[in-house]
Amino acid sequence: MVKIRLARGGKTNDPFYRVVAVEKTRKREGKALEVLGWWHPREDEVKINKKAIEAWLKKGAQMTQGVKTLMT
Repeated sequence: MVKIRLARGGKTNDPFYRVVAVEKTRKREGKALEVLGWWHPREDEVKINKKAIEAWLKKGAQMTQGVKTLMT
């Protein structure tokens, strides 16, 4: 099953998150099927490819609560 979730990156005390489509059994920073956007919380910047997310949802992917929050 494919999940659309956040993958953490960045430095200590300066997190950076990518919105990714990834197999459910992969680790948080595991290899992603596709990068769908990013979020930088310290600078309050968000960029999400909504068309790509909708395409993954049509294929049966599930979105995590964190990504749902960013979409609103």
